[in-house]
Amino acid sequence: MSKNEAVFGIHSVTAVLQHAPERALELFVQKDRDDPAIQEIVKAARAAGVRPQFCQRKTLDERVDKDSTHQGVLLLVTPGRAYQENDLPELAQQAGQKALFLILDQVTDPHNLGACLRTADAAAVTAVIVPKDKAAGLNATVRKVASGAAEIVPLVTATNLARALRILKDEGVWVTGTAGEATVGLYENKFVGPVAIVMGAEGTGMRRLTRELCDDLVSIPLSGTVSSLNVSVAAGVCLFEVVRQRAAQAGKGSAK
Repeated sequence: MSKNEAVFGIHSVTAVLQHAPERALELFVQKDRDDPAIQEIVKAARAAGVRPQFCQRKTLDERVDKDSTHQGVLLLVTPGRAYQENDLPELAQQAGQKALFLILDQVTDPHNLGACLRTADAAAVTAVIVPKDKAAGLNATVRKVASGAAEIVPLVTATNLARALRILKDEGVWVTGTAGEATVGLYENKFVGPVAIVMGAEGTGMRRLTRELCDDLVSIPLSGTVSSLNVSVAAGVCLFEVVRQRAAQAGKGSAK
């Protein structure tokens, strides 16, 4: 049986109570916190049938790791849906021509995964895909950094990333990989129809097979002295270029 999960931080707890209140089990609130955001959380919890438990800060501190900040609130929840490769056809078909996937090849830093999920939510990404092994998974740190996005954006854990890529391609999704040595710049590329953006691991980039399965490769133009961007920043640049192009195409269509 799956173990219950702890969600902490104002944004993350709020996201669960707004989008999946049926998952909420127990809410712990720091006694001396009574600001508007906390009041809204308490109100939402009660509406979901969860009675808040007010406690000392020390109690909350003991429930999170030393590098995390709970912001005075922690919610115990039932595990969310676990997405796998066999869910990809349904996700792609539901999104249709607007399908947009973010694939992270062996991104191991949970802070980067959390930041990528947050950006993915802002860009209306269909799902984020990560390999099962040698990659960050969904944990409390990821949820906190994601600021609620981890409760909204489907995170697909692929046992075999190459197989996941092939499934997407079979569904008509065009797979674009990112590589510093690519000869085509991101802003020169035309993103049409369902798209998947592949980001490589911090420092090492995409694995060989992942690269070979991409339909094309693009690079992000860099004008300064740095040789690369943090993966979450690079993901944001790429995703919002797709968003920008789609908005521009939609504008042309409505102007006819």
